[in-house]
Amino acid sequence: MERVDDLGDPRLSDYRDLKDRERHRARDVFIAEGRFVVRRLVETRRFRVRSLLLTESALESLRDVLDHLDDPPRLFVAPSPVVRRVVGYDFHRGCLAVAERGPDVDAGSLLAPPGARTLVLLEDLTDPDNVGAVFRNALAFGADAALLSSRCADPLYRKAIRTSSAATLTVPFARLDDWWAGLARIRQAGYRLIGLTPEESAIDVDNLDISPGRSALVLGAEGAGLTAETRAAIDLALRIPMAPGVDSLNVATAGAIALHRLHGGRRFPAAPIP
Repeated sequence: MERVDDLGDPRLSDYRDLKDRERHRARDVFIAEGRFVVRRLVETRRFRVRSLLLTESALESLRDVLDHLDDPPRLFVAPSPVVRRVVGYDFHRGCLAVAERGPDVDAGSLLAPPGARTLVLLEDLTDPDNVGAVFRNALAFGADAALLSSRCADPLYRKAIRTSSAATLTVPFARLDDWWAGLARIRQAGYRLIGLTPEESAIDVDNLDISPGRSALVLGAEGAGLTAETRAAIDLALRIPMAPGVDSLNVATAGAIALHRLHGGRRFPAAPIP
C-alpha cells in the first residue's frame, strides 16, 4: 500500500486524462471505475490488474478479495479530494483500477468446436453506452460471446464497462476486421444468422422457431440499423411488434427481447442468498 497526497505524483500518471480513449488504447491498458466493477475485475482474473487508486473506505470494502491475491497489484491510497481532482469526475466512488488489455482474442477461437452456442454480433455500434448495455443483456440472457465490427465502440472503454455492470469484463469478445467475410465464416461454422429489423416482412419475434443449434443475433447501429449488405447476408430477419407510431427500440432493449426469446424464456437458477 502506497499513500499518495500530491496531485502531481508521477505514480498516478495512468489515472490522468481518463476521457482520452486513444491515450489508454495506445498504452494497452483500460480503466475500471466504481467498487462493484473493480471488484468484478479483480475476481474474474481475466485481465492483469496493474494498480488500484482507492480511498481508505474503498480499500476496506475490497480487502476480502485483495487479501487473497497471490500477485496483488500496486495499491495507491489517497484522500477523496485528491482522487477526485486527479481523475476529474465523480463516477468512481473513490475506487479505480488500471488493467492491461492483453492480446486481442481471435474470433476463430470463439467459433471453433465446441464453441459458443449463442453469439451476439454488433455492426457499427459506436455509442459505448449501447455497447455496454448489449453486453449486460448478453450476460443476463446466456449469450456466450460477442463479435464486433471494426467501427464498434471499445467494450473496454470505461463508460462501456460501467454501463455493462462489468459484463464486458466477463463476456468474451473479438473483432471482425472484415465484417462480411466474418459473417460468412460464422455461417460456415454452423450458426444461423438472425438479424433484428423493424421491416414488416420480418418474422414476429413470438413466432421464432427456437432450434437447438447455434444462433448468432445480429444487431445494427441505432438509427441506421443493419446495412443492406448485412441484411442480405442474414438467414432470418426478426422484428419486434410495437404500438402504432413507434418505429424502433433502443438497440440494447431490442437485443434483450430477442435473446430472451432465443433462449425460450427459460429461467436461470436463482443466485444463492448470501
